[in-house]
Amino acid sequence: MSKTIAINAGSSSLKWQLYQMPDESVIAKGIVERIGLNDSIFTIKYGDGQKFEQILDIKDHEVAVQMLLDQLIELKIIASFDEITGVGHRVVAGGEYFKDSVLIDDDVLAKIEGLSEFAPLHNPANAMGIKAFRHILPNITSVAVFDTSFHATMPATNYLYSIPKEYYDKYSARKYGFHGTSHRYVSERAAELLGKPIEETKIITAHIGNGGSVTAVEGGKSVDTSMGFTPLAGLTMGTRSGDIDASLLPYIMEKAGISDINEMIDVLNKKSGVLGLTGISSDMRDIETGAEEGNEEAILALDIYCDRIRKYIAQYISVMNGVDAIVFTAGVGENADPVRRMVLENMTWFGIEIDEEINKSIHGKEAELSTENSRVKVYVIPTDEEVMIARDVERLGK
Repeated sequence: MSKTIAINAGSSSLKWQLYQMPDESVIAKGIVERIGLNDSIFTIKYGDGQKFEQILDIKDHEVAVQMLLDQLIELKIIASFDEITGVGHRVVAGGEYFKDSVLIDDDVLAKIEGLSEFAPLHNPANAMGIKAFRHILPNITSVAVFDTSFHATMPATNYLYSIPKEYYDKYSARKYGFHGTSHRYVSERAAELLGKPIEETKIITAHIGNGGSVTAVEGGKSVDTSMGFTPLAGLTMGTRSGDIDASLLPYIMEKAGISDINEMIDVLNKKSGVLGLTGISSDMRDIETGAEEGNEEAILALDIYCDRIRKYIAQYISVMNGVDAIVFTAGVGENADPVRRMVLENMTWFGIEIDEEINKSIHGKEAELSTENSRVKVYVIPTDEEVMIARDVERLGK
């Protein structure tokens, strides 16, 4: 038996789960928030509902990691650092270097940092987490698990943009896709629920949270996905615009007096989506409440949000020439029953039918929503990206 820690490092946060492997039982989990800011929040959940929380100033990720490891011993969750034999790090962008999870060495770390231009908000933070653990626990198995690697199986038909080919050849300009660890987990679980080898399945996975993406998974492999070169493309999201005509950008910039393209991209990333459409919130719960109260902008935003998800699902039925199951996951997908209903209610031509009473009752737990008459199974499957990270550490550490 070994212990593996799965790490998801953000620019000012460090989310983690400690697993007993290979049985995948969670020993402890927690998050360090506001790293580098005043009043950092340090939380550990463990045992039988026990919780440790402390508010203090944590100046950087290395201090956060050291505090985390020390507190695991202080709380007697582990007896010594030697019990932790592996650490897995979520890394957002793997570019074309990384088609699978890899053991981390100096060259891998340098490549991760070099790929920061593909994910400037994420890869530098992911690298900080890696460096912190390598400094404090230099001898344990260290693995990078990439959001993009699951989508490395997409054919060129689906990952190339219709722009001069030299931009791909010289600059790697192409669709990469994201949320890969989540799409991989829920598609594998859906195959289990279908009772079929995953190699014989066609599954559409909808990872719908504040960010969102839909993926066509055929035979266990991603063949197309809605996010693109960056996580900005695809669906209407909480604050991201999703797909947009590129020619609209210079038009808006001229009219709005925006001179810097980075400022315009910031608008599309942080001030658009349902937040931009309503001015209310980026949180779907607030949008649903507004719609229920008759707010016309909220009603329209909810319609647009669901419309974009529905269109990608329908598109991917065509890409795979059929579908065995549709899976909803992540914060909105697992909890927002009106969204699931609205996405699927105009898809009855495909033979998709859900039990609305079951749909209304499902929030954050695994369930089948489809009726006996539905030709397509519909599932809610809570995602577990951390356990996929732990599994890859176990696989590569052998």
